[in-house]
Amino acid sequence: MKFRVFLLIITFLSISPSFATEKPLIRLGVLAFGTVNWEIAALKNETLLETAGFELQIQKLANPQAGKIALQSGSVDMIVADWVWVSRLRAQGEDFTFYPYSNTSGALIVPIDSDIKTLNDLQDKKLGIAGGELDKNWLLLQAAAQQQSLDIKEKVTEVYAAPPLLSQQLLTGRIDAVMTYWHFAARLESQGYRTLLTGKDLLKKLEINEIVPRLGYVFRESWANKHKQTVNQFLKTTAIAKDKLCESDVVWQKIIPLTKADNMAIQNKLRKRYCEGRVKQWDKAEKLAAEKIYQLLRKLSKNKLTGNAKKLQQGTFWIL
Repeated sequence: MKFRVFLLIITFLSISPSFATEKPLIRLGVLAFGTVNWEIAALKNETLLETAGFELQIQKLANPQAGKIALQSGSVDMIVADWVWVSRLRAQGEDFTFYPYSNTSGALIVPIDSDIKTLNDLQDKKLGIAGGELDKNWLLLQAAAQQQSLDIKEKVTEVYAAPPLLSQQLLTGRIDAVMTYWHFAARLESQGYRTLLTGKDLLKKLEINEIVPRLGYVFRESWANKHKQTVNQFLKTTAIAKDKLCESDVVWQKIIPLTKADNMAIQNKLRKRYCEGRVKQWDKAEKLAAEKIYQLLRKLSKNKLTGNAKKLQQGTFWIL
C-alpha cells in the first residue's frame, strides 16, 4: 500500500503543470512612462520571456520615490534607481545593491541661436534645473564651473520645476537654458535646440574620462544571493532586449507608441540617445571613477545627497 501511494505521488509531481512549469518570480517596479517599459515590451514581443528561466511581474509606479518605497517595503524585488542612493542606504545598514541599466545622462540645453556658448556665458541667465537643488548634473555643473573660478550658483537665477514645465518655459523664452533629463533633452534637440553640455561632458571637464552609469537595477543583495542564477539571467536578458531595440528597426517599430513621440524626428532622436546609453563596459576603472564622482557629490551637496559616509560603500555594485 505504501509503495502504491509513493508511486502516485511521483506520478502527480511529474505531470502537474504547477510543478512542471513553475519559474522563479521577479517583481519589477517600473515608472508608468519609463524607458524600462520599452525593454519589457521587447522581451514580450521577441518571446525572450517565454524561453527565460523566470517569470516577470510588473508593478507600475507613479514616480521614483514610490519605487524606492515599494522596494524598501518589500512589495517589489527590483526597481531602477541610482547608485548614490544605494550607497547611502548601505551606510545605514541596508543591503541594496546596483547593476548598471544605462549610461545615458541629462544635458544642458539652450536655444539654437543663444549667445550661451560656454559656462561663463550662463552668468546673469535664468537656468532651469530638473531634479531640484540636489540634481547630480547640477552639482557636477557647479564643480566644473569652480574649476574655472566661477561660482555659477551665485551667477545664475535658478528655476526649479518638473521637466515638462521647464521645456515649455524654454520654448516660450521664460528661461535661457535648462539642465534636464535625457529624454526631455532629446525632444528639445529634435525641435532645433542645442546641447551645450551632457552629463558625460561635465565628467570630462572634471577629468573623469570613464563612462559611469547613473541608473541601474537595484535590489536587495540578500535576495539576489538566494536567486543568483535568476537575477543574472534577468540582467543578461534585458541587455539582449536593449540590443534588439537598437539593432532592429522591426523591433523598434513595435514600441514606438510607448515613446509618446508624435513625429519621426523625436522618435529617431529618442532612439539615438537611448542606444548611446548602452553599457559597454563596467569594470574596475568605472567603479573607481564612481568613487571620484561620489566624493564630488558629497562635497558639493554638503552630505545632503550622499549622507555622512565618507566613502562609497562596499557592496554598492552587484557583480554579475
